[in-house]
Amino acid sequence: MSDIVEDTPTTGQKFTAELLGTFVLVFFGCGAFLMSGGDYVATGLTFGLTVVVMAYAVGRISGGHFNPAVTLGAVLGGRLPWNQVGIYMAAQLLGGLLAGAALFGLMHGFEGFTAEGRMGQNSFGDQGSGYAWWAALLLETLLTAVFLWVILAVTDERNEVNVALGPLAIGLALAMIHFASMGATGTSVNPARSIGVGVFAGTDAIVQLWLFVVAPLLGAAVAGLTYPLLFGQGAAAVAGSGLSFGGGRKDQFVPGNYEAQWNQGQQGGWGQPGSAWGAPPQQQWGQPQQPQQQPDPYGAPQGQPQPGQPGQWGQPAPQQPQQQPGQPGQWGAPPAQPQQPGQSAPGHWGNPEGDDDGRTQVRRPD
Repeated sequence: MSDIVEDTPTTGQKFTAELLGTFVLVFFGCGAFLMSGGDYVATGLTFGLTVVVMAYAVGRISGGHFNPAVTLGAVLGGRLPWNQVGIYMAAQLLGGLLAGAALFGLMHGFEGFTAEGRMGQNSFGDQGSGYAWWAALLLETLLTAVFLWVILAVTDERNEVNVALGPLAIGLALAMIHFASMGATGTSVNPARSIGVGVFAGTDAIVQLWLFVVAPLLGAAVAGLTYPLLFGQGAAAVAGSGLSFGGGRKDQFVPGNYEAQWNQGQQGGWGQPGSAWGAPPQQQWGQPQQPQQQPDPYGAPQGQPQPGQPGQWGQPAPQQPQQQPGQPGQWGAPPAQPQQPGQSAPGHWGNPEGDDDGRTQVRRPD
C-alpha cells in the first residue's frame, strides 16, 4: 500500500504554481530570444520546453495554465469554475511581470544595452515586421484557438492517450505555433507573456499591447465554447463554469494528477484545502462519502464508526424503548427502578447526586 497521502491543493498553492510557471515560461522563452539574437529554433523550442517542464512540475496543483487565454478557454469549456479565474489570471500576470523585470535588470549586464524595442516584445506594423494589424489580429486569434483545441483535447478524460504525454503534446503545439508566426508578430497567444516584457520595451510596445490581449482571449473563447459542440462535453461541466455561472456537477474532486486537475475543478479557499472559500470539502467524484468521526463532548471514548452504524455523522440514533415505572427491563435485565418526579439519576451530566446518604428515593409501589 502506498504511503503517499493525496490532498487537495489550496488556492494559495494554485496561485504560487501559476505564478512560478508563468515566470519560467516568460523568463526562459523571451530570454532565449534575447540571448540567441532571435533564433527561430532556439526560441520556439524553449517556449515549448518550458511548458512541458513546468506542466510536469506543477500541473497536478493548478493544471499548468501559465496563460490567461488558457484559463479563459478552460472556464468556457467547462473545466474550471469562474470563481478561480481571478486567482489564476492575477498569478499569471504577476509571474509575467516579474520575469520581464528580471530580464530587464539582467540584460543591463551588457554594456550599452537599451531595453526600448529590444525585450522580445510582440509587435506588428511599422514597429515590427510590417505585418498589418488586422492580419496580426486574425493570426493570433487563430493560433490561440488551435492551441486551446489541442489542450482541451489532450486533457479530455475520454482521451485514452497516456496521461504523461499530455504536457509533451501541449509543449510541442506551442513550439510549432512559434515556428509559424514568429516572423509576423513574435508570437504571443498569451497576454501574460506579451504584457510581462512589453511594459519594459518602451511606449510603442505598450501602445500595441491591446492586440496581444484581445486576440488571444478571443481565440480562447472561440475554442472553449466550440470544443463541447464539436467533440462533445464528455463529463458533466464543472459547477460554476461555462456560460451558466452555476449548476453543473456539484461534487468537486480531490486532484491527483495533471489530467484530473483539468477534468474536474475544485473550489479551494485561500489556505483551506478542498473548501469553497470556507465551505466544507467535497468528496471525490464517484467515491462514497467518507465517515467523519465527531468528538464526544462528554469525554466518552471515540470508536471508529462504520458506514450505516449508529452514531455516524448524518445517521439517526436507534430508537430505544422507553420504560415506564414498574415495568420489567430489557431481556435478562433486572426491573428498572422508577425515579421520583423531580429527581434525576446520580452521575448524569448537570444532574444532582443522590441524597445525603447516597441513596435515591423511590416511591413505594401501590
